[in-house]
Amino acid sequence: MKLMNDKEQTATKRFSLWVVMCLSLITGGMLTGHLGITPSAYADEAAADDGEAEDAKDEKKASDEKKDSDVEAAKERSFLTWMIEASGIFGAILLVLSFVMVALVMMNVLQVKRDVFIPQSFIDAYQQKLEAKDYKGAYDLCKADESLVARVLAVGMGRLDRGYASAIEGMQELGEEENMNYEHRLSYLALISSIAPMIGLMGTVYGMILSFQKIATSTVAPKPSELADGISTALFTTLEGLAVAIPAMVAYSILRNRVSRYMLEVGMVSEGLMGRLPMGKQ
Repeated sequence: MKLMNDKEQTATKRFSLWVVMCLSLITGGMLTGHLGITPSAYADEAAADDGEAEDAKDEKKASDEKKDSDVEAAKERSFLTWMIEASGIFGAILLVLSFVMVALVMMNVLQVKRDVFIPQSFIDAYQQKLEAKDYKGAYDLCKADESLVARVLAVGMGRLDRGYASAIEGMQELGEEENMNYEHRLSYLALISSIAPMIGLMGTVYGMILSFQKIATSTVAPKPSELADGISTALFTTLEGLAVAIPAMVAYSILRNRVSRYMLEVGMVSEGLMGRLPMGKQ
């Protein structure tokens, strides 16, 4: 009987140990299944983390290389190159206008001078002829000189036989004709100062159209670099138009005022010298 009890106790202990082991295994399997953690999962997860890290490093490296290449490209492209590329045909037209404007300014500056209108050497020589009563010599001196006051006096002296009033009228007609010629030459500067901003404004509108076209045709929000081309065209053409128009306007105003002043002096000096002639004293 005692032997039977010992066997039963041993079997009970073995059964209890087996049940505990089974429960332990079942509990561990449930926990690992719930958390999705297995030795292979650990390995896969570690490999995935390593792959993601490598991909992130590669992407960062590629991004850094792209940034470096963009910076190098931006450094290689100078501001002047950027301006020429952005301006396009509008910049070419404004460049031609700038050359024409400079040529017109230089030509008018060389012509609108006191020596061209009233050279002091001619005035002194003419007065000496009048003091010596050499009126024929004074007339020949006027015909030989190319200044405006000399030509005005030559016309006046050539019409003295028709009377002093007729001579003054002829001088005024020549003065008005020369004034019109100078105004005609200067009007091209005024024209350039008017149309240069209009061409720049046309380039501005064109550049904004390019930028809005990018926005309208893009399925996603466009990058700033994609809009920069149109905006740079708009801004550069505006700048270039003003850069041509402002000097042309300033030069036109200065030269026009000088022409008006010199023409007034020519009229006053020529009438004063004509008044010293015998017929002008009557």
